[in-house]
Amino acid sequence: MMFKPLPFYIGLRYTRAKRRNHFISFISLTSMFGIALGVTALITVLSVMNGFEKELRERMLGMAPHVMVFAAGDRGMADWEVMAKLVRDTPTQVTGIAPYVQGQAMLTHRKRIKGTLFQGIDPAIESEVSQVGDNMKQGSLQDLQPGKFNVLLGQELAMAMGVVVGDKVTVVVPQANITPVGVLPRMKRMTVAGIFEVGMHEFDSSLVLMNIADAARLLRMPKAHVHGINIKITQMFDAPKVSRALVDELPIGYYIQDWTYRHANFFRAIKMEKTVMFVILSLIVGVAAFNIISTLVMVVTDKEADIAILRTLGATPNTIMAIFMVQGSLIGVFGTLLGLVGGVSLALNVETIIPSIEQAFNVQFLDSSVYYISDLPSELNWDDVRNIGILSLLLSLLATLYPARRAAKTQPAEALRYE
Repeated sequence: MMFKPLPFYIGLRYTRAKRRNHFISFISLTSMFGIALGVTALITVLSVMNGFEKELRERMLGMAPHVMVFAAGDRGMADWEVMAKLVRDTPTQVTGIAPYVQGQAMLTHRKRIKGTLFQGIDPAIESEVSQVGDNMKQGSLQDLQPGKFNVLLGQELAMAMGVVVGDKVTVVVPQANITPVGVLPRMKRMTVAGIFEVGMHEFDSSLVLMNIADAARLLRMPKAHVHGINIKITQMFDAPKVSRALVDELPIGYYIQDWTYRHANFFRAIKMEKTVMFVILSLIVGVAAFNIISTLVMVVTDKEADIAILRTLGATPNTIMAIFMVQGSLIGVFGTLLGLVGGVSLALNVETIIPSIEQAFNVQFLDSSVYYISDLPSELNWDDVRNIGILSLLLSLLATLYPARRAAKTQPAEALRYE
């Protein structure tokens, strides 16, 4: 015993089950599993939310550019190739550049009308900045030939309009034609050449793609003018840094935006949901910590005679306090370790566990006909694991303070009066 610290040795002895305190040991075990359950739930839920965020981010940025440079006014850029060369010459991580022309329009087919966002693209280089070519259900980007006035529609938009490949639709833009009979809205009959599905409601339900020359002609833009250029970079999270590097090189009248600014509200909402879930699930660990308090209070009451004897043998109040802090901390440490192992194991295998449960019970948690994501994604973040472990250990340690202080204040004479 001389090689073991006294508080640790006695605290470890008190943690073991005795014949007369099985109920206390049961509460200790319950507290330990409560902490393990809370830690496991926190790691798993946050990993799943990280997986959803990553999946949605990749799908969104599969269509939206990482960085966008555009010109002020309706005339747009006079020579986008010069701007593209300027961007490429800047020491950044640019991997793709493509021009665009975009605007709002009303899409009509028979008696159906829907507001849409149309975007003119160059089908030869659009794949450098967008994944729409990889998500075509029918047709291809090469069907958008200049002068043909073909369009590609999102899957949901095509269903809402009741059109299939080969049907004619009318595109009405919010600009007017002045004719001898008065002012008439500008419109153009176009042919549906293909249908795409990228898995994001924002694009599948309202986006219309056409050739960039046809879009510029529809808006009556000057020849060779575009609204801006879309830029794709190597690391999407470096978009703000790339934007700051480019902004000093841009001529007057040109502006730059990155995806973190354009979709800030969306990702801010996801971050807030993760924070709320972290707080809510942390309450499980908090409840288990309260169980540690009740366990130690009962142990202190049960061990008053032992405490008195230790005090008469020379143990200081700090030693008594350390004994019960050790006992409570051991519950927290073992519960946290068990939860970390269970949470990490579950988070790393949730993508295989959930399909097995679905197959075993013949259920489907995420129906592909209702949700855009049919599989439950998971991405384990080791920073989350570290923070959860620290939180659990801290709550367990704090839970030992009150019972330990109460034990330290035990008066030997009072405790031994009736012994």
